[in-house]
Amino acid sequence: MARAVTLIRSASLSDVAEYAYAATAPADARLIFLAGACPLNEDGSTAAVGDYAGQAAKAFENMRTALADAGASLEDVISTRVLVASSRQEDLVTAWGVVRSGFGEHDAPSTLLGVTVLGYHDQLVEIEAVAAVLDA
Repeated sequence: MARAVTLIRSASLSDVAEYAYAATAPADARLIFLAGACPLNEDGSTAAVGDYAGQAAKAFENMRTALADAGASLEDVISTRVLVASSRQEDLVTAWGVVRSGFGEHDAPSTLLGVTVLGYHDQLVEIEAVAAVLDA
C-alpha cells in the first residue's frame, strides 16, 4: 500500500533528535487531525495514575485506536505533539521514551512539551497527532 507521508532528515542538523525534522504529504492526501489522545480507560477513568510511562502507553494505545477508526495507521502519522504535565525533564523523557518506542522505524517529527496541567483528573500525558493517507 502506498503511503502519503515522506519523512525528511537533515544532514545539516544534529542527529541527536530521535525523529525526522520534517515530513511532507502530497496535495491529494486526506489529512486526519486527531484530538489529543488521553490515558483514559473505556469507563472514562484515568489509567496508570501517577505513572508517566503507563499513561504514555495508554494514550498511545488510544491514539492507535483513533487512527484505525479514521482509516490510518502509525505509518501514516506526519507529526505529533506529546504533552507532559511536569516541570521535570526526566518525566518528559520517560513519556517520550514510550511514544518513541511505539513508533519504531517511523520517526515522524514531534514536539515534546512540559505543561502545567492537563484536562482530566490525574492526567499526566496527552498525545496529539496529524496523519495523511492516500484513499484508493
